[in-house]
Amino acid sequence: MPALIDARAAAQVNTAAVRDRLRAGEAALAAGRTNQAESEFRAALDLEPGNADARADLGAAEWTRGDCAAARQDLGKALADKPSLIHTEGLLGICEKRLGDPAAGAHLEAAFAHIPSAAIRDRQLRLEVGVELGDLYYQRGDLDKALPVVRELVALHPENIDILFFAQHLYEEMADETMNKLALLAPNSARMQQAIAEHLVNAGDLASAAQHYRRAIEIDPSLPGAHFELGESILEAAPRDSSAQNKGRQELETALRQDGESARIECALGRVTYLQTEPQLALAHYERAYALSPNEVEAQMGISRILLEQGKPQQALRYLSEAVGQDPLNAEAHYHYARALKALHRDEEAQQETKLFETVRGAQQQVRELYRQMNKRVEASADQLPALEGDQP
Repeated sequence: MPALIDARAAAQVNTAAVRDRLRAGEAALAAGRTNQAESEFRAALDLEPGNADARADLGAAEWTRGDCAAARQDLGKALADKPSLIHTEGLLGICEKRLGDPAAGAHLEAAFAHIPSAAIRDRQLRLEVGVELGDLYYQRGDLDKALPVVRELVALHPENIDILFFAQHLYEEMADETMNKLALLAPNSARMQQAIAEHLVNAGDLASAAQHYRRAIEIDPSLPGAHFELGESILEAAPRDSSAQNKGRQELETALRQDGESARIECALGRVTYLQTEPQLALAHYERAYALSPNEVEAQMGISRILLEQGKPQQALRYLSEAVGQDPLNAEAHYHYARALKALHRDEEAQQETKLFETVRGAQQQVRELYRQMNKRVEASADQLPALEGDQP
């Protein structure tokens, strides 16, 4: 019996020593003392060679130091002994991918699917795993698999510049790939003409875009979306021209009959009828758009703009509050929100909103300049807004 008791006591001492070594190693690793961390983890393994956690921690330290070859060995052993180590699987997948190991895909996929995003440490590792997985798919030419990974990364890290760049690059490549397929399969189709027109719209050549939309409609008069897009192109090319307004309105009304009701068509009709000084009809279109889609910012803005002109700032405030909440970078929304607050004598709030308006407008001007450098069409509506202090609501 005494021998058994001594064995149990020794085992407890040994377990406590291993635990102390692991704690010391984790603290050293968190502080950036990688060499010390590795020494502590190796000491823990000397005490208990089969400890999967210690082996995983040693692999993590080696990965941090940049030694993927050594890390792959230790991380792989740890995962084999304890498959529930999902963080270890993520690090192993990263190492394998960087070393060209074909096993990387399965480990990266499993880790990306199971690593949570609540804690900062987890979120950072999931980001790194996701980037490596998306890049792996991209290098293999599997854009369909890369797309959902990148979308999730953008949703989790909307201000990460590298992810945004990767997403933009991926979207452009997918667009080019689908355009090439369309050109090969149906070069003379209505959809091909519509696709050409959309590219011309993005490049700012609205007149040429309208020609291709018309060709698309000649080929297929009932082509979904074509009449709406043609109407939009006509109106954007010459919004103040009465002839363009009439033609654009006709196309939009045709779109409404052919494609059915939608918030975007109702908003476009609201815009053109407003330009044609039919505010009540415009309001009806915007209200119908809002009923179809309460989160449609253009509908919120159209309703509030007309209500302000009718001297109803309190009613307008509801829609403007929704608009700035839905689209915080909408300079026009902040502008009219400040006007409404000012009209209601909520001066302090109006001043805060005015500062936001000026900040957002300055940022938008920078974006528009970058788009001009890329020869892309830019919206100019915010440029038409005066400085708010001189505005009389």
